[in-house]
This record gives sequence, C-alpha cells and structure tokens, in this order.
Amino acid sequence: MKLKDAEVGKTYVVTKITGKGPLKRRIMDMGITKRTTLYVRKFAPLGDPIQITVRGYELSLRKADAELVEVEEADENSAGGEQ
Repeated sequence: MKLKDAEVGKTYVVTKITGKGPLKRRIMDMGITKRTTLYVRKFAPLGDPIQITVRGYELSLRKADAELVEVEEADENSAGGEQ
C-alpha cells in the first residue's frame, strides 16, 4: 500500500521507496528509509499534507511524495523496530 492511502492512528513499516534520483534522495534524507517504522498522526483538512512521526520527530509530507513510499501495517514485532 502507498503511504498516501494509510489510515490515521496506525503504525506502518516502509517496504520500498519508488522514486528516482533527487526525489528519492530527498525522501531518504528526511529519515524515511526501508524498514523504518512510522506513525500516521493526521491528514490536513483538505488531505494534503500528511503528518507522520518518523525516527522520533514530526514530519509533514506532501501526498505526491507519500505516493512514492510503499508501506505495510506494522505488527507488534516490527513496531519496536527502527524509528
């Protein structure tokens, strides 16, 4: 599933970043890398941007960027993983 389709209040694990070049690098520089755990805090009233918690800090991500991040819902074992 894409991060832009994630549900508020759930924890996810990044499985893949599909962007290329500078866009992929920018997403990775924000701390969103493969196997990183992130928590979806809220969506803006019009749906853009998405606010997430990743590696202990708050991050707002545009839906266009969230489209490039593939995630899967975290289970109890992976929720304590890399943050």
